[in-house]
Amino acid sequence: MTDTEGNSPSEVVQICSDLIRIDTSNYGGSGGANERPAAEFVAGLLAECGIEMTILESEPGRANLIGRIIGTDPSRPALLLHCHLDVVPAVAMDWQIHPFSGEVHDGEVWGRGAVDMKDMCAMVLAVIRSWSKTGYRPSRDIVLAFLADEETGSKLGAHWMVKHHPELFEGCTEAIGEVGGFSYTVSEDVRLYPIMTAEKGKTWMRLTARGTAGHGSMIHKDNAVIALSSAVSRIGLHEFPLRMTATVQSFLDTAGKVVGLDFSGADVEEQLEKLGPISSLLRASLRNTANPTMLEAGWNVNVIPTHAHAYVDGRFIPGFEEEFHQQITEVLGPDIDWELVLQDIALETEFEGPLVDAMCAALIAEDSGAIPLPYLLSAGTDAKAFALLNMRCFGFSPLKLPPDLDFGGLFHGVNERVPVDALLFGERVLDRFLRDS
Repeated sequence: MTDTEGNSPSEVVQICSDLIRIDTSNYGGSGGANERPAAEFVAGLLAECGIEMTILESEPGRANLIGRIIGTDPSRPALLLHCHLDVVPAVAMDWQIHPFSGEVHDGEVWGRGAVDMKDMCAMVLAVIRSWSKTGYRPSRDIVLAFLADEETGSKLGAHWMVKHHPELFEGCTEAIGEVGGFSYTVSEDVRLYPIMTAEKGKTWMRLTARGTAGHGSMIHKDNAVIALSSAVSRIGLHEFPLRMTATVQSFLDTAGKVVGLDFSGADVEEQLEKLGPISSLLRASLRNTANPTMLEAGWNVNVIPTHAHAYVDGRFIPGFEEEFHQQITEVLGPDIDWELVLQDIALETEFEGPLVDAMCAALIAEDSGAIPLPYLLSAGTDAKAFALLNMRCFGFSPLKLPPDLDFGGLFHGVNERVPVDALLFGERVLDRFLRDS
C-alpha cells in the first residue's frame, strides 16, 4: 500500500489500514459483529513474533484474542494492554472516503476505527513486533487482549472474558486501554495531554408509556405516544446539577493555570467553552447526562397503541449513581416506567504512582511541551470489566494531534481518520512507556 504521494508507510500505518479494511461493524442485538477475521489477522502478526495467542468465542464469530508476553522479572505484577476490535457501523455514502478503505490520504489514515480504536491496536502491534526484531523482553509480564463487543457494552467481550476466563488475567494489577494521551494545543510550545483515570457509569434504559388502544381517526386523550413524547422531552431537556470529582477538579486546576482561565467559579461551563473543540469532551464530565436515542410505538398509522417505548443513554459520574437514578424517576413522573437495558459501573483512580509517572515521562520525552493531566471520560470502555478484577485502569492511546483537528467529533462520526504523524508519535511513546513501566 502507498499513500497519495506514493510514499511507503511504516508498519504501524500499514497495520492500521489493514485492520480498518476488515469490517467489524457492531450492529448490536442478534446481528452483532464478526470480529473473528480481525482476531485471526492480529494473531498472525503476533505469531510471527513467537507470541502464542488464543482465540475465545463468546458466540460464533464474536472472537476475543488473548496472550501473554513473559517478562524477565517474575516478582513484578503484570500489565494488561487491551484493545477492542469492533467498530460502530458506517454508511459509505456519508463519507468523503470509503469508511472501510483504510486509505492514506493527505497524511491521514481514513476509515471506521481510525481513532476508535484500531489506531491503538496498530500501535501496540507495531511496538511488540519491533521488540521481536531486537530480542527485547519487558521486565514485567504483559497480557495482550484484543476484544469483541465493546461498542455495545462489552457483554460478549471484556465482561465475558472476566466472567469465564479470569485466570488469563492472573497477576494483572493495572490496565491500559483507549481514549487518553491525546494532545490539545494551547500554544505552539504547550500541549495538554489528558490521561483517562476515570469513567462515567452507564445506565441504558427503556421507558414505557401506557394508554388505551383506539382508532387513529377518533379524539383520544389517553394516548401512550403523547405521554411518551412528553417524557422524552423532559428527560432530554433536563439539566442535572454540577458534580465535581477529584479527577475533574485536578484537570481544571492544572488546565486553568496553563491556559490562563479561572475554572473555580459558577461559570465553569462558560469558561470551558473558551478551550474550543476539547470542551465537548469535558462538559459532560461535570454532570450526569441522559439522552433519548431511540423510539418505538405502534404498528399502523390508524391505530393508537397501548404501549410506546423510548431508549435513553444515561451516564452517571463516579459516586452519583443513586442520585442519578432517583432524579430520572422524578423527572419521568409516576406514569412512565423505566427498566435497565444495560448497567455498568463508574470508575476512578488516582493520578499517581509509577505507572502514571512512566506515562507522563514518555509523553514529555517525545514532546517537550507536553503537560499530562487526568480526566474523566464521559463515555465508557472495556476498563469497566477489568476494574472488577481490582485493576487500576487508565486510558492511554497517545496521539500528538494537529491544533485544528476536532478529535472528539471523530468518535462515531463521519470521516473518521488519524494523522500518520500522530500514529508514529504514539508508537514511540508507547514503546518508551512499556519499556519503563
